[in-house]
Amino acid sequence: MIYTSQEIMQYVKEEDVKFIRLAFCDLFGRQKNISILPSELERAFEQGVAIDASAIPGFGDEARSDLLLKPDPSQIAVYPWRPEHGRVVRMFTTITHPDGRIFSGDTRSLLKRVSEDASRKGFSMSFGPEAEFYLFNLSEDGTPTKIPYDTAGYMDIAPEDKGENVRREICLTLEQMGIRPETSHHEEGPGQNEIDFHYSEPLTAADNTITFKTVVRTIAARSGLFADFSAKPLDTQPGNGMHINISAYKDGSNVFSEVTAGILKHIREMTVFLNPFENSYKRFGSHKAPRYIGWSKENRSSLIRIPAAAGEYRRVELRSPDPMCNPYIAFTLLICAAIEGVEKHLELPEPSDFNIFTADEEQLNGFEFLPKSLTAARQAANSSDFIKRWLPKTILDGYCIP
Repeated sequence: MIYTSQEIMQYVKEEDVKFIRLAFCDLFGRQKNISILPSELERAFEQGVAIDASAIPGFGDEARSDLLLKPDPSQIAVYPWRPEHGRVVRMFTTITHPDGRIFSGDTRSLLKRVSEDASRKGFSMSFGPEAEFYLFNLSEDGTPTKIPYDTAGYMDIAPEDKGENVRREICLTLEQMGIRPETSHHEEGPGQNEIDFHYSEPLTAADNTITFKTVVRTIAARSGLFADFSAKPLDTQPGNGMHINISAYKDGSNVFSEVTAGILKHIREMTVFLNPFENSYKRFGSHKAPRYIGWSKENRSSLIRIPAAAGEYRRVELRSPDPMCNPYIAFTLLICAAIEGVEKHLELPEPSDFNIFTADEEQLNGFEFLPKSLTAARQAANSSDFIKRWLPKTILDGYCIP
């Protein structure tokens, strides 16, 4: 449901809301917030709430440090783990300069603009991210360890799967916040879990991804655990991926072939934004995480696969991103690559319908591979006209200047 500012203020008054958390993300998708009281909400809608941008890497320096947060009235979410009386709610915000210009590092506004442009061109796109995470025990003093919460494996059940109750609480909390979980299960690694939620239009999907990570970390902490979304928490175990499922239509027609071609064309240049940390590159090439650039139907060793699904579930699955990426940037670049694939009528290469992990050198001859390090990924982005066309310098510098 879409709300107006007046409806939000009425809701806050009627539902005994005592704190409004104005949420935003830094360049790397880490959620930040500032809390205001209901008496300040009208001023926040009209003028914004000031923050010190110099305290957030990539947002500014001491000479130009004022930015404003203006709440987006189109959505509001209650934090279910806070008291029912004296409720706490969260609203995403638009980040602006004092003169009203949208801040170039506001990645949520970037995705919103690109999504609206795509709609005007006749594109209808939905995203369904699948973020994996590990649950680790805490030490006696409450600091995270690398000791997994259990030793269960893929889709095991209790009592081996000790994360079952944690996942159930996460799913119920997501439902209360308006996010629709579809499946949850234990993943391959010890203490590794996955919860998938229903696909949505791009901005909602990105908002849900940010909310999902907040909920997982909060519920884990309340259970005396630490939730780790990093790409490779344990060197000898499967990494955490965030497979991104994309369905795309142009004027009502499915265009997954051209979308796939567009993503394959620009994937190397995009990789630093899909895999933003050095740890990300330890994941590639093992435990079903891709290394080579190619596509296939159903083949989980490929970078992109077309799952066995029909109708509205017909989609493209990109398997290289990890949960530490900023979903607003990731979805922005994927939309732009998809549109280019359709508008330029790009053709798919031959599918890689074989197990890439066990293939010999002759089979892999001619295949490009993903960047092998963060440095290589930064270089690919820095030399890309595609990236420079769609991402502002604030974001590019934040990722590519060490």
